[in-house]
Amino acid sequence: MSATKDYLEAVRQILTHLEGTQMDRVEQAASLVVESMSGGHAIHCSGIGHGNEGDFINRAGGLAAIQPFTWSFTVNDPVAETLKGRPGPVGFDRECAAIRLAVQAGNLRTGDVMLVSSVSGRNKGPIELTLACQERGLKVIAFTAFSYSAQVDSVHPSGKKLVDVANVAVDIGAPFGDAAVSIPGYEFKLMPVSGVAATVAGWLIWGRVMERMAAEGHPPTVFMSANRPGGGDFYQAALKEFHRKGY
Repeated sequence: MSATKDYLEAVRQILTHLEGTQMDRVEQAASLVVESMSGGHAIHCSGIGHGNEGDFINRAGGLAAIQPFTWSFTVNDPVAETLKGRPGPVGFDRECAAIRLAVQAGNLRTGDVMLVSSVSGRNKGPIELTLACQERGLKVIAFTAFSYSAQVDSVHPSGKKLVDVANVAVDIGAPFGDAAVSIPGYEFKLMPVSGVAATVAGWLIWGRVMERMAAEGHPPTVFMSANRPGGGDFYQAALKEFHRKGY
């Protein structure tokens, strides 16, 4: 039972970390969202790792305004095996180019907010998405692990990490390597905590957004569970309301 107890303790440490050190950043992130929604802008959520963004989108008790930002870009250009390693255009990065194309082609506009994540903070995609969004006039909220990020090198061409480029970066507190529990018989720690951490951090932000906007007299559209009596009708009405007023 020690692995389960150790994991629960690791999660408790994450919660303590968020409560003790990140509430100012949560409030800053909530301010970006409130300002954006109140100004008639949109809230976009890119992938935050292992599908955890799904906990924010179309959820009972959550904001209707949080919408996914995904893309698919495929080039079908097979060549002989011996030709695959040929040098390409100088300075061209296919992944970065695809991200910029998605940003240009999407419904992203000045004043919108984008949520991104990279636990290590080194990954090319979230950093490039952040930079491309900011050039288009969006504000970017990032989930990343500060201590982990400090121990790795960026793989983005700029050499920057996610914490360096986001408008607001929330430290989700995951340890180096993400996994948190030592289990006999394995050479490294197991049982990652970043998913729990990012999910909790997100709901801290969304909760403050709902609370603040309601206090200001213009509560955002929220969803009720469709499995409650009357929940299905409430959901459909809420969806119509969201599309009518935009938040």
